[in-house]
Amino acid sequence: MILDVHSHFFPESWPHFEEKFGTPSWPWIQHRGGREAMIMVGDQEFRRIYSPCWSVDDRLEEMDRDGVQSQVISATPVLFMYDKPVDQALVCARIFNDAAREMCEKSGGRMHSLAQVPLQDPNIACKEVSRIMKDGHLGVHIGNHIGQKELADASLVEFLQHCADEGAAVFVHPWDMFGSERMSEFMLPWLVGMPAETQLSILWLILSGAFEKLPKSLRIGFAHGGGSFAFLAGRLDNAWENHPIVRERCPERPSSYTDRFYTDSAVFSEGSLRLLVDVMGSDKVFLGTDYPFPLGEQVLGGLVRDATVLDPSVKKKILYDNGATFLGLPEGGK
Repeated sequence: MILDVHSHFFPESWPHFEEKFGTPSWPWIQHRGGREAMIMVGDQEFRRIYSPCWSVDDRLEEMDRDGVQSQVISATPVLFMYDKPVDQALVCARIFNDAAREMCEKSGGRMHSLAQVPLQDPNIACKEVSRIMKDGHLGVHIGNHIGQKELADASLVEFLQHCADEGAAVFVHPWDMFGSERMSEFMLPWLVGMPAETQLSILWLILSGAFEKLPKSLRIGFAHGGGSFAFLAGRLDNAWENHPIVRERCPERPSSYTDRFYTDSAVFSEGSLRLLVDVMGSDKVFLGTDYPFPLGEQVLGGLVRDATVLDPSVKKKILYDNGATFLGLPEGGK
């Protein structure tokens, strides 16, 4: 059994939000014939995509090609709309959440979904979590910060507490990367900013004492192998041991908090995968491909399946068991 927890979708169409709300810079889809389309933001090109983003049949065909039985779809961060008025962002979230459920229903049980919520208002986001869980989503897919608010902000800690209470998995994806003025070329925001943003969010939860306030029942996972966290965990522990300010609100060695969160496996080399499993433990890494984008795995699950550095029992955990636990799926389920 192979379960891919990190993949994205776009509906084939959605309302024209600029016209609907009378405000600029909303994402829309421009179909360009055949299997291709362009995601636009206002009049700017954002990302070229192809039909598995919206076609269940095309997605299932590629999953079958690579032997993937189940996949979890979530919105791409450009759809989060955290900078919009909350009432408009809620309308947007519900449109994409409902579209995700429609795709899953067409998949014959092979696709599952994580919903988006208007996190700029955590109270409304909590209400939406309760709604989407009743609709069949397995949890939420959120950005790693809201403007200047990190995940350790009191209001977002309350949101995470509510997710734990609802049994909703929380998958954290980096977005709106800092330092854009120095990363204008070569996809540097994706190559440098995303790993840094992810590590930053993990450290906020650990060093601020937020994990001390959250129940261990919270199932929270981070995209892209947890960013820079695994490689720099030793630096983090060294700082905790030698600088009192680092351990001021963090009572345990930072690397010991790996029992509180998961990462996906999207690291793209055997050496990085081995390090990730060594740091996180074999129970805390699940398969994530970042499909169907060019920065994702081109052969779904290929890195883990073909890894010579992992025992078969560990591969089994990463390819299915850990993801099922994170999502709250029954053992042996699709």
